[in-house]
Amino acid sequence: MPPADTGASAVVADASAPSSPVSTTTAPAASERLEPGRPGYRRMSFALFAAGVAAFALLYSTQALLPAISTAYGASAGQASWTVSAATGALALFVLPLSALSERFGRRQLMTVSLAVAVLVGLLVPFAPSIGWLIALRAVQGAALAGLPASAMAYLAEEVRPKALIAAIGLFVAGNSIGGMSGRILTGWVAQAWGWRAALAAVGLLALACAITFHVLIPRARNFRPGSLNPKALARTVATHLGNPLLVRLYAIGALFMTVFGAVYTVIGYRLVEEPFSLPQGVIGSIFLVYLVGTVSSAAAGRLVARLGRRGALYLAVSTTAAGLLLSLADSLAAVLAGLVLITAGFFAGHAVASSSVSRTATEGRAQASALYQSAYYLGSSAGGTLGAIAFHTGGWAATVALGLLAVVGVVSITLYGTRVARAERRALVPAAR
Repeated sequence: MPPADTGASAVVADASAPSSPVSTTTAPAASERLEPGRPGYRRMSFALFAAGVAAFALLYSTQALLPAISTAYGASAGQASWTVSAATGALALFVLPLSALSERFGRRQLMTVSLAVAVLVGLLVPFAPSIGWLIALRAVQGAALAGLPASAMAYLAEEVRPKALIAAIGLFVAGNSIGGMSGRILTGWVAQAWGWRAALAAVGLLALACAITFHVLIPRARNFRPGSLNPKALARTVATHLGNPLLVRLYAIGALFMTVFGAVYTVIGYRLVEEPFSLPQGVIGSIFLVYLVGTVSSAAAGRLVARLGRRGALYLAVSTTAAGLLLSLADSLAAVLAGLVLITAGFFAGHAVASSSVSRTATEGRAQASALYQSAYYLGSSAGGTLGAIAFHTGGWAATVALGLLAVVGVVSITLYGTRVARAERRALVPAAR
């Protein structure tokens, strides 16, 4: 999986002040928190790294196996794609309510229960008797996994010293990225040797080992203070964010970028298993090593914004994505791989710019603003996976690329509109300044 937007910057901003929908006691003193060199910091870091690996290996576990699943159940690409879209869609729907529950019942407790349920379902998934059962189990799994991003960032903000928080968040995000990538690679090679059900079982066992590691290592929360959940205040905060035009544009940009990414990586296996490529399942799974490019482009996003501005960085990201889509049309494996590199680099850069801009824009309720971005992001993943597969079934890879380019046009249109609005606001301020 692409590294999920974790709302890291939102949590950092809110580390000393709770979001308005939940009232809590005063934040703990910094001396009570973990930092490198203090007991528990290394255990906490490895625990959350393991949780990230487990969660995102499970979330996208079927993506590299879609051609095999289609064959096994006699399902179309569109039907098989729901094994991915159901999981990401359920996560999108449940991340906001579970983030609120974590305020009441505790971050550590919610993460533990979420992982336990997701792993249990993961061990049942290989035995699904039909495509319908497989989709249903994956939806339950996605809903359970929503508890992890909903709680992990808040746990870190409460338990880690502010100066060590970015490093701790970075390790958790690394776990997300490695889990999403390794799960796809593992399933590809295991499926080639023993079949797709064995591949899903392998991911389930990997996640079980990671979940046990998390449970053994995660330190007890010393600084969590239960809050009294106020659903009406939560609803007002959400409504305020959805009434902010800039935030809505950022949510739409995140969803559209993820629509492209979800479509490409859901369908690429179908393309590469066919002529003229005819690649084996293990090699197709290894294609997801391209995700490492995203780690580099995400890290470079801050420098791009400093040099080009937020909208300039988005234009560069969307141009790179579009170039990759067009390049992937060639019937050359080298060209397809180069296209995937550009698509991945452009997507991760655009996602990093949009997600970081959310916490900068929201002045209150940043945790909820970030959760709404995550919801839009994963809904885009669900839409991209399903629509991309339908397009491929209807018109081949060219139709999937056309869908991606349509989403790219959407990002460009939104960004151009934002540019015009910003210019109009600056012009309106000039007479007032005089």
